[in-house]
Amino acid sequence: MATVAAASAALFVAACGESDFENKPRAPVRLELSGVIQKDKVTVSPVRHLGAGPFAITIANQTDQRHTVKIEGGSIAQPPAPVDPGDTVTIRRTLDPGTYEVSAGSEEAVPKEIQPATLKIGAERRDSNSDLMLP
Repeated sequence: MATVAAASAALFVAACGESDFENKPRAPVRLELSGVIQKDKVTVSPVRHLGAGPFAITIANQTDQRHTVKIEGGSIAQPPAPVDPGDTVTIRRTLDPGTYEVSAGSEEAVPKEIQPATLKIGAERRDSNSDLMLP
């Protein structure tokens, strides 16, 4: 019995061994934003206290027409993503500090342009190393 206990203890100590694992910072937690395409404008919320990092922006099309949604600003020129009436589209991007426009267009000529939403992204958010219950 003592031999088994000594072997278990030796295995435990060996498993702890030298630390060759570098504790690198993880990316900030992805922020989930929601938006709406209306006949005259695009809105995205929340719009305050947005720090740079990964984002997922889900936009619902509440119009009767199919639109293309894109985000532009900084070094990003997102290709347009189509969204049908009553459907949603999600844009996943990492945004650096700066000003971005989330716009909706139509393949057909429309008499009135849809006003884009503006996102102002500040300094980078802190890493997520100390956050519990993350995937």
